[in-house]
Formats: sequence, structure tokens, C-alpha cells
Amino acid sequence: MDQPYSDRYWTSSDGLKLHYRDYPGPEGASLAPVLCMHGLTRNSRDFAELAEHISRHRRVIVPEMRGRGMSDYASDSATYNPFVYVADVEALLAEQEIDRFVAIGTSLGGLMTMLLAAKLPGKLAGAVLNDIGPQVETSGIERIAGYVGHGGSFPTWMHAARALEEVHGHAFPKYTLDQWLEMAKRTLVVGQNGRISFDYDMAIAEPFKEVDNAVPPDLWPAFDALKEVPLLLLRGALSDLISQGAVDKMTSRHSDMKAVTVADVGHAPMLDEPEALTAIDELLARVP
Repeated sequence: MDQPYSDRYWTSSDGLKLHYRDYPGPEGASLAPVLCMHGLTRNSRDFAELAEHISRHRRVIVPEMRGRGMSDYASDSATYNPFVYVADVEALLAEQEIDRFVAIGTSLGGLMTMLLAAKLPGKLAGAVLNDIGPQVETSGIERIAGYVGHGGSFPTWMHAARALEEVHGHAFPKYTLDQWLEMAKRTLVVGQNGRISFDYDMAIAEPFKEVDNAVPPDLWPAFDALKEVPLLLLRGALSDLISQGAVDKMTSRHSDMKAVTVADVGHAPMLDEPEALTAIDELLARVP
């Protein structure tokens, strides 16, 4: 079967060649396109199934942030922060002349969604925050800081899958070996030496370990910028990054937010879970 997307590129303000997958959607589709933004150490492959699903009705754009996947690595690690990622995405939106869009953001991508809402008032037609909000748990940040940037390589996909299970097994306790292998192939890549390694620049860990770069301070005003659009919050039932208390506070501040808990998953749902897909479809059905 033909590849359902095109590999395309745009250029950042500091000259990096950045990659995105472009799922064109049906010919002549007039619905607002969907922008899918990945988590800290991830890439466009995380959205493969979801993007193909959504692209039956809408165009879907899945950018890879600088330092991930097929995007250039930055020479200055200080540019690995949410504000620069948002500026990169703004450049992509401007190049593609996209004036209105739906954002789906996992973890870091959800932080970017809130920042985009604040910077581009009126441009978001709807949003999905996947296991992230304006208030996060320190324990979750510390756990992520404990593994990001540690690198390592593996001789086989089986070794890579077992390594991921060792680090993330608490978040996906019911995953089968096949699912861990699938996650490995989304997260890692075969290098020129034949070894399998993580598909991101290890330098992204440097600014992340500075608190304000991990999560920008006081994101509640950015969250409030989403008040005028339909909003879906997905939370893993086992999440250590966003608490039920934070979910309740978000619900009290956004009258049109639906919160859905994804069972048997921690940080973060993969968005292929039936309850997640159903909730995303329901949100998109409301967005012209």
C-alpha cells in the first residue's frame, strides 16, 4: 500500500531543516487541519495510526521538533525548550498559510498547545491535551529527568524492547512483547553502525533539567486561552505527571472541557486506546 503521507521540511529562524509528515486528507476537504505534536523524546511515528485515521476526513500535519527524528539537531542545546519549539511550529503554520487548526499534543506537545493558544488567539479550533496540563507533578518530572539523555544502544530490537519495558513498564503494565517491540520501533532507530539507538539528540536533556525549561512557569493563563474552544483532556489512569486534582481544577476553569481517563496506562496514552480514539473522534466531529 502506498505511504499515506509525504515527508516534507521547513526551515527554522536559526536555519535548521525540520521535518514533518503531511497526511493530505481527502481532496477538496475544507475542515480545519490537525496538528499533532509529540512528547519530549518522541517523534512523528508516535502518531502514525492516529494520523492515518484522522486523515480520512482532514489534513494532518505531524512535525518533528528540532533534535528529533529526521529534523536537524541544534548546535545550541539551550534552544531545546518549549518556547523555541513553539516558534518553530509558528514558522511552519505561516509557511503553509494555516490560519485555523486543531492541536493534539502529548506531554511536551500539550505544553506547546497551551502556549500556541496564548500566542495565536483565535487560531485554534479545538485541542486535545494528552496527559498534561498547566499543573504537573514534581515526581513525574523527576522520573523523566532520570532517563532522558542517558542514551545507550542495543544489538537487536528485542534488546531495545526489553530496555523500554524496564524503564516504562510501570506505565504500561499490560503491554505484550509485541507492543514493546512496536514502541521500540517508534522510539529508536538503526544507526550507521547497525546498532539501535534512541532517535533524538541526547543534548535535549541539558535544558530540561532546568525547571523553567522542563515546564514553563504559571501555565494557567495559557490554559485559559483555550477557554473559547472545545477541549479534550486525556489522562492515563496510572499517570504520575498530572493528578486528578489538577484535572478537577482544569474542569472548573473550562466549561467546554471533557476529561477522559484511559485505563491501565500511565504517562502517556498512545492514542490508539479505544476510549482515546472515541473521545478524539467526538471532539473533531464538533470542529468545522
